[in-house]
Amino acid sequence: MGASDSKLVFKQGIFRLSEEKGIPPNDPYWTSFWKLPESAEDVFTLFSPTDVRRTRDTSLANLETLILAITTRLFHLRNHPSFPDLEVAPEREALNCIRVLTRILPFIYEVDNLEAWEDNFFWTVRRKRTPSARTEVIFDEARPEEELNISRSPETDFEELKPLAEELIDTLIDLLFFSEFTLPKSPQATKSKVTFAIWQSGVGCNTPVGTSKEFESNRCEILRLLLTLTSRAMYLPANVLPVKGVKATTYITTCQDKQIVLSALCSLLNTTLKYNPASWRVPYDHVVFKDPKQILVSYSLQLLLVLILYPVPESHPGQAPPKNYYRHFLGRLHRPQDFQFLVDGMTRILHQPVQANSSYLPGSQKSIKWAPEMIMLFWEALQCNKRFRSFIIDTDRAHDFIVLVLFYALEQKADPSKQGVVRMCVFVLQTLSAEPNFGKGLNKKFEGQDSLPASVRIPNFDGTYADYVIISIYNLITSSKGKLEAIYPALLAIINNIAAYLENLGVNASSKLLQLFSSMSSPRFLLANDKNHALLHSLLESMNAIIEHQYNKNPTFVYAVFRSRKKFEALRSFTLESGQEEIEQQRRLKKERSSDADNGSLSRIDSADQSHQRTPTLGNVPEEDGAFAIGDDDDSEDEHDHRPTPSQSSRTPSVSSSVDDTVPLQLRGMSEKARGKMPAGTPTFSRQNSTTSLSSPTTGRPPTVGFAPTAQWIETWLPELPLHTILTLIQELGPRLPRNGTSSEPHSPSIIQAISNAHIRGIDPSPIRVHLFEWSTLSLGWYESLLWGFIFTSEMVVSKGTMGVWNGTAIKLFRVQETAAEGPSLLAPRGAVDAVGSNLVQRIGSLNLTGSGSSQGQGHASSGGQNGVGGETGAGHVV
Repeated sequence: MGASDSKLVFKQGIFRLSEEKGIPPNDPYWTSFWKLPESAEDVFTLFSPTDVRRTRDTSLANLETLILAITTRLFHLRNHPSFPDLEVAPEREALNCIRVLTRILPFIYEVDNLEAWEDNFFWTVRRKRTPSARTEVIFDEARPEEELNISRSPETDFEELKPLAEELIDTLIDLLFFSEFTLPKSPQATKSKVTFAIWQSGVGCNTPVGTSKEFESNRCEILRLLLTLTSRAMYLPANVLPVKGVKATTYITTCQDKQIVLSALCSLLNTTLKYNPASWRVPYDHVVFKDPKQILVSYSLQLLLVLILYPVPESHPGQAPPKNYYRHFLGRLHRPQDFQFLVDGMTRILHQPVQANSSYLPGSQKSIKWAPEMIMLFWEALQCNKRFRSFIIDTDRAHDFIVLVLFYALEQKADPSKQGVVRMCVFVLQTLSAEPNFGKGLNKKFEGQDSLPASVRIPNFDGTYADYVIISIYNLITSSKGKLEAIYPALLAIINNIAAYLENLGVNASSKLLQLFSSMSSPRFLLANDKNHALLHSLLESMNAIIEHQYNKNPTFVYAVFRSRKKFEALRSFTLESGQEEIEQQRRLKKERSSDADNGSLSRIDSADQSHQRTPTLGNVPEEDGAFAIGDDDDSEDEHDHRPTPSQSSRTPSVSSSVDDTVPLQLRGMSEKARGKMPAGTPTFSRQNSTTSLSSPTTGRPPTVGFAPTAQWIETWLPELPLHTILTLIQELGPRLPRNGTSSEPHSPSIIQAISNAHIRGIDPSPIRVHLFEWSTLSLGWYESLLWGFIFTSEMVVSKGTMGVWNGTAIKLFRVQETAAEGPSLLAPRGAVDAVGSNLVQRIGSLNLTGSGSSQGQGHASSGGQNGVGGETGAGHVV
């Protein structure tokens, strides 16, 4: 039978699946599902979503029999002594079973009314007749009902078997380490062909295992099905997922067989981190030569993240939850060479888009799309492995990651579909900043800043890493046009965590801090809602920490504070009437100015003269002639490893809730008491395996609709603002500075020297507060939705939109938004001019180059990549 004939027969068989009721389990028809398809493309194109849904909705019994038939065949092939023999037990049949399951499962997950059936069918203990004369049967032969575990006689003795899903997962894990299927033949293998050998050298393995394109292609197929099994998460709301969990992921992560867990963990980890995207050096080589390893690396990284960040739900209330052994063993790594391997691999992947972005020839270097997932892996390693966190900081490798993380945050800050990535980058920095040695290490001089990409380069920069971090945070806040308003608390928490250790802050960084204060203390910002004052409180705490702990080592910053003394003094006497009067005065001045004068303001409010109901952000708050002016008063004068454990929140968000309702506590703003009155050194929240072990409700609250400030409300927070240190400094410092020098530039040597030598009375160092990242059920739901958004968009790229596992299914964890196809480019020409570029690419491809890659077999013909949440694929993106 030819290929076209087999496709026609297979398609006709699919129609029969939904049209004929109750096809017997011993009908030879079922064999067509593993014998006829030639590739994964055949399964995904011929077995359309319409066919799967029609069978599910009209012939569920046939769908049951199909799943039982293909799983039984897969189990039989795995246990066959000759597998993968081409004649007796061909590997193509096993692959087709895997492909059909991958195709079917998402359409079962998407409907709520099948949840009870799904639990019963996949996750209840099965009963099978006790074998008598024969122990193995082949599906094509007699008594197939035994293999399908279908009982026909009540008098027959039975034995209990594992639930179907558990046996399927065990079989897939075994096949990942199967001789001559995913691993080369092992001379040590005798009876069992399953050898739990780590695929790649790195952590836990010094000797590389041989491989081939066929082995790697087979691994991709298995990993894809394992991802599909765990993708049940996509069909749960974000607030339900961390509490309810996914049974397949729970079963995999709670496996107590150390050999299996370590082999799978190290194989996935090493495959991901050993990959070198810079194997080719010729421009546009990636256009001509596809790299099939990208698909394997992509699936390996995705499954690794699904397993290690998964919070195992409590099995019984009041009992300790089962342990996630993948996360446990990642947290047990301790050898410096393993940490160095992790750092090198992560840095190599994260650097690649930076290098591609800096290339003189646009698109000439292959761009790796899974950098956001690598940032997630880095964050997970920081959280669960204290020794790794210390290694990063103590070896100064943290400086490299600071620049890389800020690159991704600044590069994508304006893209609404990438806000999840930006927020994660900020939380990574917050996690690092909680370590005292991190803050101390930031005082190192930043060399080579001019070699950075334009998006993260600071013109004429000459300072420390601390200066760089503060200026970059300022740029994130002021240039994002309010898109990052939800994470202002986290950005300020970073500054707060490092403030007590900063030394020799430069003029630029000091000015940025004072400009932030100028905007945050403006009446329009303070009176906009009931939580903005908490941001001002946090910033004042940071400034106090610098003054109290490092006064003599930060004269430039101290002088910047002194020059803005009128603003601090005015804040102490702030009232509702004075604030409203200042807002009205600014409104009148704005009306009087010409329209062209407004164009020069970095952060003006365009609608200031239209409505007072618009909530100002730190990117559009006016202050005198414009926000973020340092406010030089003198010019006008005559003179720690715990997996975060979410709590059950009393406030349950809906699926369609806004971003502010589905992200961590810091994203929604914190009260003054929560941020300012926390005892020193008190941990806020630690994420462990349980999602229900804490019962305290979250303290965050959404913005108040129609908020109207009152004098009584101002009295609840204004006296609590930590202004004592700064006002004491201003009072003590004034008489000590030369009167004719108070208008000097901040870098005036005489002024700096006078400040350094001054002994300020009445200022005592307060305990250093650490603002940790706080986890909750909501934050874990946000985090998992971010990961599955990465996986979804990556599959769209790998499949070119035609063979995506989850395409068109009713996903509940996030929203998929259709996007327009990309416009013409050098690699996709439109018209005569662009065709010249295409001809150039083709001529480069005609060169005689050695070591070319080939397309991925088994239906994966395109090179893979990974898009972050919202990455455009021509078909849709996640929002």
